[in-house]
Amino acid sequence: MPVTRVAAIDCGTNSIRLLVADVDPAAGTLVDLERSNEVVRLGQGVDRTGLLAPEALERTLAAARRYRATCEELGVEAVRFVATSATRDARNRDEFVAGVRDALGVDPEVVAGDEEARLSFRGATGVLASRFDGPFLVVDLGGGSTELVLGTGAPEAAVSMDVGSVRLTERHLHDDPPTAAQTAAADADVRAALDAAAAVVPLGRTVTLVGLAGSVTTLTAHALGLDRYDRDRIDGAVLRVDDVLVACEDMLARTREQRAALPYLHPGRVDVIGAGALVWREVVRRVRADVAAAGGELTQVVTSEHDILDGIAWSIAER
Repeated sequence: MPVTRVAAIDCGTNSIRLLVADVDPAAGTLVDLERSNEVVRLGQGVDRTGLLAPEALERTLAAARRYRATCEELGVEAVRFVATSATRDARNRDEFVAGVRDALGVDPEVVAGDEEARLSFRGATGVLASRFDGPFLVVDLGGGSTELVLGTGAPEAAVSMDVGSVRLTERHLHDDPPTAAQTAAADADVRAALDAAAAVVPLGRTVTLVGLAGSVTTLTAHALGLDRYDRDRIDGAVLRVDDVLVACEDMLARTREQRAALPYLHPGRVDVIGAGALVWREVVRRVRADVAAAGGELTQVVTSEHDILDGIAWSIAER
């Protein structure tokens, strides 16, 4: 099977991202040519209205048009555009589908949570499987949803929870910083979601906990005390569980002004990173507790910069 130059596009609740890569399934290699990320907040207001806002649609489609130019410039052979939580939830998603088709020349796939989870697992473990022991619990913490996938060579159990950084910010975290009552309400949502998730995914079997996506990578930079966002230092970083929890607590307690001053925090994430920290804190706490209840010990957390984008790229080439 020859090398294929592919473009993977992941359109989530908060951001739209592009990966152009040369993929060789026979050799098991994926070589980046371009990675881009734009915060477009497609999910703005979806939790409240059930609709994609016109201005959010336009921001997203403008980014799609820029991505089309990049794909043409780099000679991409095949494109797959995957849309996730916000688009699944929106009643006017047909308008989004038609807009993407016009802007990019491909039909977007509005994937279900289990397919999103499978792609995230493939992207993350393709790199980490040779360095860490399974089973892996891969956690993809997005703006509208959070996917949990357990497996070793392939996913064995997966669930998508309707909790994410944008959704919980809009639903609960209205003050700066959030009040104790607001935080408690958000915590209750996440814990209820985790209770339901644990009935599907046996969290106590986790040997290696892997966190993906912008909230987790930003919190990793926070825990490492970086002076800028450094993808190479964040990718594959191994942190003690206690250090992750401290970083989450600190981020959640900060004001917007204090968060905005952090050199590694994307401006488009400033207003939602507190909710991301809250979700990640509760996930890590719950997994540690369930592993302990099963007779094991979870002492560390791994961060991966390889995620659903890589999974989408692999899926194109393996087709």
